[in-house]
Amino acid sequence: MQSPEAGTAANPTQIHLALANFADEVVGTLARLLVYVGVLALFAILALAGLGQLPDLRSDEPAAKPGWAMADRSHPAFALSRIDSSEKTASYTILRHPEGGRRDVMRWAGDADKPADRPWAELEIYREGNEFDVTRPAASGLAARMGLDAATTLEQAGLIDTKFGPVALFRPSGTADGSPACLGYLKRNEEPALQISGFSCQGDTLPARRAAIACTLNRLTLLTSGNEPKLAEMFAHAELKRRSCEPQGSSQGSADWLLGAANAQLRGAL
Repeated sequence: MQSPEAGTAANPTQIHLALANFADEVVGTLARLLVYVGVLALFAILALAGLGQLPDLRSDEPAAKPGWAMADRSHPAFALSRIDSSEKTASYTILRHPEGGRRDVMRWAGDADKPADRPWAELEIYREGNEFDVTRPAASGLAARMGLDAATTLEQAGLIDTKFGPVALFRPSGTADGSPACLGYLKRNEEPALQISGFSCQGDTLPARRAAIACTLNRLTLLTSGNEPKLAEMFAHAELKRRSCEPQGSSQGSADWLLGAANAQLRGAL
């Protein structure tokens, strides 16, 4: 007859099955834990990647937009006809804006007794794109381009007549007549949207400086208009009004370029 203890004792098979079930539960729990940790890590990686694409919310400054950049592969679109074989060589720089604007800038170096890094004259043709700010004053930045302090204000110094029509002249406010201050100039065209500006330090007198600028603009020619037929039409019409030019270095400018001494009274801070 079998004893009661023998009926209640677990046999080896039952023990083996219990241990196997326990091991399966441990492995399953570990597997689920690993999956859970992996999902959390994936969410953390995605969150960090998403935050990396957002602007810095701690800064109140707007994100910087692409601005003007050198266009080394672009070809010059303008030139000056030469009248003096000893004329200084100009540097030609082309700048482009992602929103369509283009600036063709010609600069002439100073004389031997002047700093080499300070231009003697500059001519810029700015073809406006969507970046053009109509609220910005037309002569804004001209003082800095002339090598003046950014806080320097400019006043009108009269008008000159060129093949592009009347061009406004500017000089530092408070400049006495006859002083050797450089003259800035500006001409804006609506159709096509174009702005011609720059400055000149050539000439010892105000009439000579005015005549030098008029001569520069009368010598400006178009090499290529690209896909802008209105630009070609503008220069073609301007050539019909082109006048002869006194050699650079002449102390007297052609008087018929000037609109008269009275326009020098059209002064006022800008």
